[in-house]
Amino acid sequence: MASGLTHIFTAVALGKTYTGEKMPPRFWVLAAVCAVLPDLDVLGFHYGIKYADLFGHRGFTHSLLFALLLSLAVVTTAFRMAPALSKTWWGLAGFFFTVTASHGVLDAMTDKGYGIAFFLPFDSTRYFLPWRPIYASPMRISRFFSQAGLEIVAGEVLWIWAPLTLVAASAWLYRRKKRSCP
Repeated sequence: MASGLTHIFTAVALGKTYTGEKMPPRFWVLAAVCAVLPDLDVLGFHYGIKYADLFGHRGFTHSLLFALLLSLAVVTTAFRMAPALSKTWWGLAGFFFTVTASHGVLDAMTDKGYGIAFFLPFDSTRYFLPWRPIYASPMRISRFFSQAGLEIVAGEVLWIWAPLTLVAASAWLYRRKKRSCP
């Protein structure tokens, strides 16, 4: 799996790309939560849930259906001021879906594991992307603070953080130019 730092960084970069407006703190907190929440499935190991099970690691909580359900729940409960099914409501739902789904996409770019069950519960096939430049982050945080952890973060900065920074900066420049043109 990609590191939690990279999942949160991705949520922030996507948020900066999504809107140039000042967003309330709950927007940013929920973006970060949606970005890391799929990895709660690792708790299943303590309860006898096996990696390859429906609710195992990289299973249902990494699926597109989970991303959809979570995004709808977040928008419905945390953004009640957005009229249901309005353009704003759908924009927020799309954003939180994208942030949640980004978790599985990033994990599908790692070099280890079983792959991501994007289409659960309809198809249990686990997928990796053809390009997998990210070293899988250790599941135990104690192992993250090591030389291997430093190498993982360095790779994520190169392959994820730098490109996302360019995308967010491009969106910012585009908005700035658009505002200055009559």
